Amino acid sequence: MTDNIMERERADVGSYDDIVAAAVRTTGMDDFGGTAHEEGLRILVDDLASAEAGLTPRGNYFQRSEVKSALVGRLLTQAQFNQRPEHADVPVVRPIFVIGLPRTGTTALHRLLHADPAHQGLELWLTQYPQPRPPRETWEDDPIFAAMQRGFSAHHVANPEFMGIHYMDATSVEECWRLLRQTGKSNSYESLAHVPRYTEWLAGQDWTDAYARHRQNLQLIGLNDPEKRWVLKNPSHLTALDALMAVYPDALIVYTHRDPVVCIASACSLSAETTAGHSTTFAGETIGRTQLDLWSRGYHAFHDARPRYDQAQFADVAFADLLADPVGTARSIYERFGLDWTPEAQAEIEAIDRESKEGAARPSHRYSLDDYGLTEDQVRDAFAR
Repeated sequence: MTDNIMERERADVGSYDDIVAAAVRTTGMDDFGGTAHEEGLRILVDDLASAEAGLTPRGNYFQRSEVKSALVGRLLTQAQFNQRPEHADVPVVRPIFVIGLPRTGTTALHRLLHADPAHQGLELWLTQYPQPRPPRETWEDDPIFAAMQRGFSAHHVANPEFMGIHYMDATSVEECWRLLRQTGKSNSYESLAHVPRYTEWLAGQDWTDAYARHRQNLQLIGLNDPEKRWVLKNPSHLTALDALMAVYPDALIVYTHRDPVVCIASACSLSAETTAGHSTTFAGETIGRTQLDLWSRGYHAFHDARPRYDQAQFADVAFADLLADPVGTARSIYERFGLDWTPEAQAEIEAIDRESKEGAARPSHRYSLDDYGLTEDQVRDAFAR
């Protein structure tokens, strides 16, 4: 399948109502299960259409697709909620959340912990199109799964640099933000465009409704695997620990640590690589300023909220320790939380560790603060407590 480049460009983002109509046409569905998503997504679309966002024709196409994808996800999820009401009875017990600044090893640790056969995570294709997880051997026969795999294969051929920063395919265990954005709340948008009004709106929001829908999605996706523990991750959980704990009071939080100077340089590089050619304004110093603000706010919000909870529910992981001994680090988390370190878990975690060092998912990434108008002192000041 080949793409016509003109299909990947647009003269504008379009209005929010126009994108809603497109999502309804695409799915043939119109039940959004309420209006909780509308306020944030309307503000976001207005921001994206502004001169401050500076979107190019390519950026218009990409950003419109991101908003439409959130709406499609909500429509598809709502249809599944209605068709499978028994999902509401599925337990979610002591889920593990891997939380930390971007580029602190959250992805690597998440994949290690997910490898345990007793665990489950959010496969990327199911975060886009939530449904009860089908048997693994049937996935290739699913047209949505197959189309997503083709898309990722083409993307990695065209963008080999991105593969070294954050490898993905449709089977990859991925982050939670696609579920949170069903309620219009996700700082993923702030990592992909200059959207100051949406940023200001989001900073004042209570995320509890977003996490309530997140939990419903877990119950739906895990309907066929109710005995498996969830292992989840997303740096944006830093922003909303109180909401997360309100919805998941028995959550186990694994918090990853790394020098913020390295984290911010790497996060800026990831934003720049993901959005190359999308905007005349979201580049260089603007990326540096907005990402430093976004992640330093999240960092302080997490550290302000953490003391309010039982510290036995938290485990701390240093990036250097994870790098030196990934399997030992995983085992220490099991010991901290009293989880069962079985021979099966050890074998699968060791296998994932070997693959991460040898296969396509091995990390390779170069970046510099200077590219984004930042200094080490600025970053250290922003994260000082």
